[in-house]
Amino acid sequence: MKVVNSLKSTKNRHRDNRVIRRKGRVYVINKRNPRFKVRQG
Repeated sequence: MKVVNSLKSTKNRHRDNRVIRRKGRVYVINKRNPRFKVRQG
């Protein structure tokens, strides 16, 4: 999992990416391709 400043750029890397908020943190999650996991905050 990577920690990034801009989630908008990482959301556009793959069309299955979803932006999800959990416990005050924002994540980009991709069920089909787990290497796109990203965290912010």
